[in-house]
Amino acid sequence: MGILKRLFGKGDEDRASSSSAVVPAPELARALHGPRVEITSSVGGEQDLVKLTGTTTFAREAVTRLAERHGIDVGGYLELTGTLQREPDNPADSMAVAVHVEGEKIGYLPGYLARQVDLSADGARTAQVQIFTEMLPKGLRTEAWAWLAEGEPEWPWSEFNRPPLSPPAKVAEHQAGIDRMVADALAGGGSRAQSFAGGMVNGVHYLQLVEPIKQLKREGRIEDALVLCTAAIQGAEAAREGREPAPWYTEQAAIIYRKLGRRDDEIAVLRRWLAVCPPERREGSRVKERLDKLVS
Repeated sequence: MGILKRLFGKGDEDRASSSSAVVPAPELARALHGPRVEITSSVGGEQDLVKLTGTTTFAREAVTRLAERHGIDVGGYLELTGTLQREPDNPADSMAVAVHVEGEKIGYLPGYLARQVDLSADGARTAQVQIFTEMLPKGLRTEAWAWLAEGEPEWPWSEFNRPPLSPPAKVAEHQAGIDRMVADALAGGGSRAQSFAGGMVNGVHYLQLVEPIKQLKREGRIEDALVLCTAAIQGAEAAREGREPAPWYTEQAAIIYRKLGRRDDEIAVLRRWLAVCPPERREGSRVKERLDKLVS
């Protein structure tokens, strides 16, 4: 069963061949909703929890050594005490804060946060560190978090509730987060709920169609992706509230029309966006630039 059949109740034989709107039935909107996966967030009023950077790039060898030492080099979980150390001689950022565990530099605090940490140039302090590993086709994947506050860490993940590490799992997490955001906004009532309701097309919000569109394009099913783009354009226009509609869906539709050799439809979908875009927002937009190249 393909994505269109799950979302729209249609098979491949029902692919759209024009720019007319084809939208999902409400009872099938649930097919967009993946498993609930909690998204890492800061705890309390300050950022107590932070995801480290560089664990899969410059720190790959150091993390691998640490993983091998603890027997998680094919996948596992560690919670250890680490050390935060500022690097005043770092050529990229003199305010950088590295995170060391058992003598291995496993990553850095994000730059924006490193400047806020109360840490002298030659000082260091401890922090609890949480590390997850998973062996993927391209090698060992590692992600790590540091708890910067006092007291026991409040980890969003655990040994038995692991974060997504593979690309498909991360896509599912992202989609679940969007689904949750839409559901929470609609349930919350008030102006925010009204705003989100405006972007719904037969029970599905246009923001929920980004990943399905990308997936269909990856599969080479560009006409099917065009169906979703058309539905999303309709939702983005309805939710614009006097602003320009989200342009990504129009840009994707234009790219697909170009691949299909449908120049007139490409021009039409670009003009459709510009027609509902406030005049002061048209110049300099990628939509306008693409249209100008087509008709010049």
